[in-house]
Amino acid sequence: MGDRDWLDDTRTSYDTVAASYADLLRDALADAPFERGVLGLFAELVRAQGIGEVADVGCGPGRLTAYLHGLGLDAFGVDLSPAMVDVARRDHPDLRFEVGSMTRLEIADGSLSGLLAWFSLIHVPDEEVPAVLAEFRRVLRPGGVALLGFFAGDGSRLKTQGYGGHPMHVYVHRRPPARVAAWLEAAGLTVDAEMTHRPSPDVEGGFVFAHR
Repeated sequence: MGDRDWLDDTRTSYDTVAASYADLLRDALADAPFERGVLGLFAELVRAQGIGEVADVGCGPGRLTAYLHGLGLDAFGVDLSPAMVDVARRDHPDLRFEVGSMTRLEIADGSLSGLLAWFSLIHVPDEEVPAVLAEFRRVLRPGGVALLGFFAGDGSRLKTQGYGGHPMHVYVHRRPPARVAAWLEAAGLTVDAEMTHRPSPDVEGGFVFAHR
């Protein structure tokens, strides 16, 4: 994949597409009952742990942060892209959004009752994933719930254009749920469920639930 910095490429790419991304995906959950069901289960599991904050890591324009808030969670968003955070703050001024990297979260140890990473690990290289998941474990309190969503399968491809035709330079990594589950277990989390979903014939999503 060369010597380019994947964090810089991800930040620049999503700064470029932020407005178009928000417009294209703003109402996507309305036609996605399976995704709503998965998020609803996550919210139920978090609520069972009692009151506490929930981080939407890689929140983009904040659509899922707002959805979780609507399900009764004390949710806030973190994203690498300042432009995405600007859009999130504009569209959801009653919620909290911060610029930050999942590789080094500015969140206190053991402070979260839940953490959502919804298709935000897809640009993280394999060799960096264990450190990211260790961060997730660090910020979760005992019993805290993590939900990871990602593209299932194998292999990586370079994405050079997207979301309104704007230029991008990010690798999209597909992973089998079993591999993601093994990484979570290695990071010290307990895996509760692995799921797959086919929203269209050529797309397969994976979801893994885990807790600290």
